[in-house]
Amino acid sequence: MAQPTPARARICADCDGFPLVAITTGLRNRDGSRQTLTATCPACKGHGHTPPASLLARVGR
Repeated sequence: MAQPTPARARICADCDGFPLVAITTGLRNRDGSRQTLTATCPACKGHGHTPPASLLARVGR
């Protein structure tokens, strides 16, 4: 008997599923490691996926 598969979460179109990134500044710390800044995707707020369309608010008629 076939097993039902769960619905997959939609991958964020803005970040393509990579919501957190580390950007090097070009500078180095005292121990030789690089200084980095972290940035999160503003569209999905760092989750990597967007809610299904049924959960979004409907506007209009």
